[in-house]
Amino acid sequence: MNLVELLVENLTHLNKTISVMESCTGGGFANSITNVPGASEVFNFSAVTYSNEFKIKMGVDKNIIDKYSVYSMETANEMSKNISLFADADYGIGITGKLNRVDKNNLYGEDNKVYISIYDKDHNKFYNHTIIVDKTTRQENKKSIINLIITRLLEIL
Repeated sequence: MNLVELLVENLTHLNKTISVMESCTGGGFANSITNVPGASEVFNFSAVTYSNEFKIKMGVDKNIIDKYSVYSMETANEMSKNISLFADADYGIGITGKLNRVDKNNLYGEDNKVYISIYDKDHNKFYNHTIIVDKTTRQENKKSIINLIITRLLEIL
């Protein structure tokens, strides 16, 4: 059994659900979960919010983005909490950061740094993680981020 299968099994056993608001991973985390049979029992909802506009439409406070930038832990926390509340999920995951490129629409924030927030609704608690992505391709970087999230979720559970 691989780690994502173990995550789905653990969530199922604990009767817990997850939802995700992804930016730089472009739906990769949601895809990894939904590749596992039985994921529908634990996976409520996913939103890929590449633009600031759609992060805001999904509940991220514009003032947080303006003050801290879209590439910040504060924005990742807004993403994780709002997706958890929107989807009524026990855990919300927010992912934002830059992968291998400069964003002309958001010049602030460190290149190749990704902010991950896991929100535990039952305890109103955030688990925050940052990762510096240093792989050659976006696909490799996404895989590193997704593996970190799965590992952290397994530790939290």
